[in-house]
Amino acid sequence: MRLPVSWLKEFVAVPVTPEELADRLTAAGIAVDTVTRVGEMLRGIVTARIREVRRHPNADRLNICIVDSGDAVCEVVTTAPNVFPGAVVPLARPGARLADGTVLKKARFRGVTSEGMLCSEAELGLEERSAGIMILPPEVPVGEDICALLGLPEAVLELDLTPNRGDCLSVYGIAREVSAIFGTELRPPPVSSAEGDAAAQYVSIEIVVPELCGRYVARVFTGVSVGPSPLWMQVRLRLAGMRPINNVVDLTNYVMLELGQPL
Repeated sequence: MRLPVSWLKEFVAVPVTPEELADRLTAAGIAVDTVTRVGEMLRGIVTARIREVRRHPNADRLNICIVDSGDAVCEVVTTAPNVFPGAVVPLARPGARLADGTVLKKARFRGVTSEGMLCSEAELGLEERSAGIMILPPEVPVGEDICALLGLPEAVLELDLTPNRGDCLSVYGIAREVSAIFGTELRPPPVSSAEGDAAAQYVSIEIVVPELCGRYVARVFTGVSVGPSPLWMQVRLRLAGMRPINNVVDLTNYVMLELGQPL
């Protein structure tokens, strides 16, 4: 289980460093294998908008993109299949540093000079592998530092939980443990309620074994449009080891990771 520390801090104060937190959790029986600071090496990567995409004249699998980063317009050669005019993307110019520590330099590809790199989630350290570059929401302004935009660097704990600790298979479950270890206040997740019985128009509920389930509630949401999730949710899911799909799927996964079950 991967646990972003900033997510944990929404439910409980963490009065120590991530490394000290890992030691205390391990001593309490919740083994933490690694502490990773995602994005710690990133430098000089900014948001940019693709103005134009054209095929490389000497290579079928390469595209040439004209990219605007606000203070400069440059030409970038990429193998990414998902580039298109108008896309907002992370741009690494020469001198920028990627998640693995690589410092970018100008390069020539089949006779065309590339003045930077369009970055994928893998180059930013958010995923192990990526099929294309990271496409940011269209409303993101150009010239923004990618670390500030994505909330990086972020400390992520890799937990090795035993089968008997299913109560810790969630951010809130670990927050309970942290609260007990340090004697700090546990902040329950906010809950909103809806009055009325509108759900009865769509679904009926029967509790067959009331001694095992005292209450079960349904709630109806209408006017939902399937589309991309907010950027902050996409980043948090990736840090937790899940790939964003769309707002409906992501919301289910988000609640599952936060509370331990998807509903």
